[in-house]
Amino acid sequence: MERRRDHRIPIARRLRREATFQERLIWNAIRQFAIPGFHPRRQAPVGPYIVDFACHSLKIVIEIDGDHHGYGEQAQRDAFRDDDLRSRGYEIIRVSNHHIAESLDGAVETILAACLMRGNTSAPIPSPPQEVRGQGSPTADDRLAAYEQNTATDIKRGN
Repeated sequence: MERRRDHRIPIARRLRREATFQERLIWNAIRQFAIPGFHPRRQAPVGPYIVDFACHSLKIVIEIDGDHHGYGEQAQRDAFRDDDLRSRGYEIIRVSNHHIAESLDGAVETILAACLMRGNTSAPIPSPPQEVRGQGSPTADDRLAAYEQNTATDIKRGN
């Protein structure tokens, strides 16, 4: 019996070769994380999608958003995709190119905090701050504060 080839694989390979500057910066940072169970993949197939970065064991998707995200039809497609990925058990972390350009360290800390919260099995994962009507999703500062309050510092060192 002939094995069916996944049509997403050649697309993912091309996207890896043609990664944006911001994707390369984030890749170089996140692949150094010393988090138990964290094994990031670039341009990884998840469901019917190819996401910028994924850690399947922690069920995390990291998307690097260019200027066209957040507007019009692209915002609707992103929302639909995020809902579908969440229904598959993934947490979605969106980081804008602008955020990376303004503060690479801040963008990496946002990702690190989410990964640590998701990967910390010795302590309960804190609930993210609840949305207050009109305020939107938790900010990077909210995520980092939740991490600092609820996660032991030795996890950051890979212990």
